[in-house]
Amino acid sequence: MQPVWIEVRNETSQSLGLLRTGTDPDYFSPLEVAWSLHGQFSSATNARIDDWFNQQGFKNPIPPGETRSGVVFTNPARGTKLLNVDLLGDQALVVFTLFLMVPDDTGDPSFSRSLFEYPASAITDHQDLASLRTALERLPCCAMDAAGRISGDPLNGVAIGGIEDFGAAVVRRNYRRNQQAMDDAQYVFGRIPDAVLRKQAQAGAPANWARAWRAPFTYQGRPVYVLQIGRPEGGRFAARGVPPILHEDVDEARNLVVQDCIYSEGLEKLGFISGVGAAGRGGERTTFGGARYFTDGLRAVLFFAARPLSLSDLQILDWVPFARVPGTAATEEDGHARK
Repeated sequence: MQPVWIEVRNETSQSLGLLRTGTDPDYFSPLEVAWSLHGQFSSATNARIDDWFNQQGFKNPIPPGETRSGVVFTNPARGTKLLNVDLLGDQALVVFTLFLMVPDDTGDPSFSRSLFEYPASAITDHQDLASLRTALERLPCCAMDAAGRISGDPLNGVAIGGIEDFGAAVVRRNYRRNQQAMDDAQYVFGRIPDAVLRKQAQAGAPANWARAWRAPFTYQGRPVYVLQIGRPEGGRFAARGVPPILHEDVDEARNLVVQDCIYSEGLEKLGFISGVGAAGRGGERTTFGGARYFTDGLRAVLFFAARPLSLSDLQILDWVPFARVPGTAATEEDGHARK
């Protein structure tokens, strides 16, 4: 458990409420934390513990012109904690995304590595969807080993938007930054992943991951991240304490992450392109880690926005006909977005 102290000064004309599940879908209530400290045959002491933790917890609402502060008891993050602060008012939602250094990890090189940045002169900006699609389809199919000779896991996703945009969206779906030794064996653009997100499964079971590398180009000034989406063989039933192996159905893992992103309220557009290359059952590919996988060869392209969006706001790009929306018509936008 990781307590986070939050203070909100409400300078609006309406009352606001902090949505704790936006900060952490599996946050701990104050009395839940207090219970873990209870002793046997100590009812009076236990009551004082309950009162103390209740007093520390963040209290809603936050009236106009007033300030409220308190603690939200979240699940632990290492290195840099991405913290969503979602404030709900009357037909209004005020959102903040904060990047907080975890005090215990500030001096640890394992967790203090910052995200990779290209010099401005090395970045190409694509202003239209057609040129962006061409650039994305020219990306390599797969990660490589450190020597750049043997293919690794397939690059089956792309995220477009600031790290604060898609990071905030996936946190709402219970993903956390979690980079492990196995991730650092995968190289794209000559380097290990810039960041790795893993979904927090029940009881700490292994779950979906998304390894991310910043690409040397942008879309209308927005960063582009190449993703390797997968899950361990056996999924949530995978053996504990042994290095996980990539599950053979990489498309299922990709589609699960896509669905999480759709429900995250941060996805603006979605499209599918070629680039990975199809490999059917009986013709599976083998990675340098010994995993075998099959795939339809498609790469999911996810466009994230800062504002919360509803499912009805999502545009489906008419690139590769993977996800058709019945009864809709193409627009005039490059890429023929469907809505």
